[in-house]
Amino acid sequence: MKVRNTLAVLVVCLLFAVSGPAQTTRASSSPITQSPSSPEGQAASTTAAAPSTRQPEAPQPQEQQEPPRKSAQEILDEEKKQKMLGIVPMYGVTNYQYAPALTPGEKFDLMSRSYITIFPYLAAGLQAGVSQAFNNFEGYGQGASGYGKRFGAALADGADSAFFSNFFYPVLFKQDPRYFRLGEGTKKKRTVYAIEHEFITKKDSDRSPVFSYSNVLGALTAGGISNAYYPPEERGFGLTMSRTAVSFGWGMAGNLLLEFWPDISKGLLHKHKSDTVPIK
Repeated sequence: MKVRNTLAVLVVCLLFAVSGPAQTTRASSSPITQSPSSPEGQAASTTAAAPSTRQPEAPQPQEQQEPPRKSAQEILDEEKKQKMLGIVPMYGVTNYQYAPALTPGEKFDLMSRSYITIFPYLAAGLQAGVSQAFNNFEGYGQGASGYGKRFGAALADGADSAFFSNFFYPVLFKQDPRYFRLGEGTKKKRTVYAIEHEFITKKDSDRSPVFSYSNVLGALTAGGISNAYYPPEERGFGLTMSRTAVSFGWGMAGNLLLEFWPDISKGLLHKHKSDTVPIK
């Protein structure tokens, strides 16, 4: 029963997990006009009449230019407009592998932006309803009081995870909290990439890949804090680690959804052109 309940809760939360070259030409010399009656003129006429033996120059290959890269502000403006199904915000994903690092203020904006929408509260409300229907967290009881406690716990879980994983630890360790969508290659390659991205991110300094201390410690911290408001029978080290593992699983599922959403939307909505793909 608890497994079915957990799966139902995970399905509800997954929607929230996703809140020009130039060529050189040669100049030609102007001919010198001389009198045809003079020997010099006749010589010049003879020379001019002689066929040219110079071979035409081979065309010079034009240099290929990369498309201009967008500025950090342009990329951020695009990210703020990204929505799933036209309504669910997708602030934490970028289609540009070269996207510049975020400032601490931009990381805070990324973390808090979702909570000015209705979706975190809808997700917490649905999660509380499913939890109460299956009588999870029995210590909370039933009725309006029990539902309110479950709603508060679900909302606190999401807020704690967002604060520590998307702001506090990314600022502390100077790491990027966004998901960098790959958008190309085989499905297997993209699937492995999405799963690995739960534990790998980019450094702010040189944008090289690094172990995501931010995400791992964020999940552990949020799981530990939940012991303060969960019923006594739902507390303890073992349950904290279990919740952390579930959080990682949800993160992987969210990354897969973010990675393949343009492909999914193309099939579901019968689009002729897929969503934006990464610019290398």
